[in-house]
Amino acid sequence: MDLGLAGRTVLVTGASKGIGRAVAESFAAEGCSVHLVARSADGLAQAAAAIRARHQVAVATHAVDLTAPGAVDGLAAACPDADILVNNAGAIPGGTVDKVDEARWRAAWDLKVFGYVNMARAYHERMKARRAGVIVNVIGLAGERFDYSYIAGSTGNAGLMAFTRALGSYSLEHGVRVVAVNPGAVQTDRIVQLMRTRAQAEHGDPERWREYFGSLPMGRPATPEEVADVVVFAASARASYVSGVVWTVDGGAAARGGSYS
Repeated sequence: MDLGLAGRTVLVTGASKGIGRAVAESFAAEGCSVHLVARSADGLAQAAAAIRARHQVAVATHAVDLTAPGAVDGLAAACPDADILVNNAGAIPGGTVDKVDEARWRAAWDLKVFGYVNMARAYHERMKARRAGVIVNVIGLAGERFDYSYIAGSTGNAGLMAFTRALGSYSLEHGVRVVAVNPGAVQTDRIVQLMRTRAQAEHGDPERWREYFGSLPMGRPATPEEVADVVVFAASARASYVSGVVWTVDGGAAARGGSYS
């Protein structure tokens, strides 16, 4: 299937590893030039080198802290003509309402919640002026399946889902689509390390980390590439009449009920 993406310019935040890296790879495989954004210059350089070697496309890197004053405007000025924006940067800490203090809560939301909103605002205006563009927000399943022990993340993700639906409900009138993808559990380096630490603490053996995924559909989490494939399709011309929606990528876990973590 030709997704009609060749020659497009894509900007991906949180792109040095995990889902963001897989998203950038998938767009590059479709013939897109990609702009990678993350805090780590070293991580970006490694990702860019690998993508260039594998796909022979133009790759630019931007080592940026999106919470810094003026960072979003500076990034938009450096890459003003992105056809597709993928918001993916940020990780909100776990914990109950009495365990996540205000400073940690605000810092996490500054990057993920306000980072997504500010990036979308900056690029929506540019895309609206051109009457063309797509914004994809990679959010997270906790926004639709509320989790007391991840209350800052559940609340922030739910807000981003509402933002996506509200903006995307009318953006298509100006030639811009806004959609979101909600991954469930995904086998990134971060989640593997978390499960290894948990297995060490609970069983004295970090190699038992895979046991925590036994209740998931197919007995495993999604791969970053499986999430990336949905993001790329959502941004493509094959989804040209889709806006203001959130696509869940969790293998059906949320619909089953019960715990899956």
